[in-house]
Amino acid sequence: MQYVEGLEAYQGGTRTAVTLGKFDGLHRGHERLIKKVIELAGKEDLESVVCSFNMIPFFESRKIEREILMTKEEQRLRLEGRIDTLVDCPFTEALRMIPAEDFIRDVLAGLFHAAYVVVGEDFCFGWKKQGNIHILKEQEEKYGYRLVVIEKERHQGRIISSTYIKEALSEGKLALANCLLGYPYTIMGEVEHGKQLGRRLGFPTLNVAPGAHKMLPPKGVYVSRTYVDSRGYNGISNVGVKPTVTDADRMLLESYLFDYHGDAYGKKTATELHEFRRPERKFADVSEMKACIDEDIEYGKAFLNPAGRKNK
Repeated sequence: MQYVEGLEAYQGGTRTAVTLGKFDGLHRGHERLIKKVIELAGKEDLESVVCSFNMIPFFESRKIEREILMTKEEQRLRLEGRIDTLVDCPFTEALRMIPAEDFIRDVLAGLFHAAYVVVGEDFCFGWKKQGNIHILKEQEEKYGYRLVVIEKERHQGRIISSTYIKEALSEGKLALANCLLGYPYTIMGEVEHGKQLGRRLGFPTLNVAPGAHKMLPPKGVYVSRTYVDSRGYNGISNVGVKPTVTDADRMLLESYLFDYHGDAYGKKTATELHEFRRPERKFADVSEMKACIDEDIEYGKAFLNPAGRKNK
């Protein structure tokens, strides 16, 4: 997969099947768009393109505090090997103000050479969001593409959206969030050095600082699966500030992997959260904390390996 940062860096010369949107979380609704792009591109030997609008620069320019479900790197890795090109497009004031037909002419037709434009029913673009599926339909013949509008994916009658997933996560409804996403909520990051208390207690942990603006579920212990060097390891993870051993207020993901024995410092990991175990708590002392973690480990092993099999 080719990864391109910014529209100006895109150099494609062939016709494309392209979809556009914010794609925060790459949830089940987004998946319908992406699958359609892949299908159309495969049938007619087109380039499959996902143009993802990165809203962070826009939020920062307006001093808006906004959390995201997926960092740029997480999005990139989830699409790797599936599409031909991912265009990471910063959403700027200039892009927001472009007239709708100019966007169609210059971006869809001029830049992407679109044979197919695949969007959701509520897709809007351009100045004052005047661009929509109706304008895209009107301009089909003029600019030589075909519009494909994908119906919204729903769960129990409600449209699946990034907002819906954020609500579920903030309320601690991990199972619902994972259902809406279509995969376990995942946190990526680079393993950093900690105080090595876990190692001294017999369960060495991997400490990861989540990416900037990354939304985290409620503080607590989760049954998890962590990927190191492309291999998955079952374990438990704590999302929080480790109040028993530090007064710092820095949020970290701390994971103990049941069958990992290597040195992961400096490596990139991806941790899937499968089940909420308990809230984060401050213990009276380290021995009380260790006893509780031992119980967490047994719970995690039973949850992920009900037959008692070791993780392969």
